[in-house]
Amino acid sequence: MDNRREVTSRDTKFANRAALWLANMNISPNTISVLSIVFSVLTLISFYLDSVNYLNHLIAMVLAVVGVQGRLIMNLLDGMVAIEYNKKSLVGGLYNEVPDRISDTLIIFGAGLLVAKYKFGMDLAYFAIILSAFTAYIRTLGASLNSPHFFSGPMAKQHRMALITISCVIGIWYLPIFYFALIIMNVGLLITCARRLYKISVFLNSLDN
Repeated sequence: MDNRREVTSRDTKFANRAALWLANMNISPNTISVLSIVFSVLTLISFYLDSVNYLNHLIAMVLAVVGVQGRLIMNLLDGMVAIEYNKKSLVGGLYNEVPDRISDTLIIFGAGLLVAKYKFGMDLAYFAIILSAFTAYIRTLGASLNSPHFFSGPMAKQHRMALITISCVIGIWYLPIFYFALIIMNVGLLITCARRLYKISVFLNSLDN
């Protein structure tokens, strides 16, 4: 069964050249996975410094976008180096999943800091963090039961990060957008959990036919 997320950017020249360079430099996929956390820390720090007015707002939003997109690029390249260049390891599955959960937590928590002064602002962030982990739990639980990995949305990882990125752009002029983004993220995550559970159930029930 294919346990890789369908990502169109995997076929771009940039991705292929970057993966080739990393493979030639003998940088392991596990190291690349850990680097995704480093980029996520950049986003968290940018959000925090913005929330306490220690950094120019425009610079903070730009750095946050760099962190989010850097995280996604590392998520893309670690799998490409592992699969296309046969650099998989026995612990690769752990490095593929755990840094993602940490990255989600750091970035979403940071978004919560920006709207902490609003009613339930941080609560929305905490709830989104829990649901983000739960979507991954449902997917991997299904896989442990011999179901395919279902990466369906509407609020899968790439969708969450796209929402944060768009919010950073709009947030340059209208910071409360993060409050509404967290609401949208939570609603989408609830739907995502339900969809994945449904797909896994349908697949497992089909095994009896």
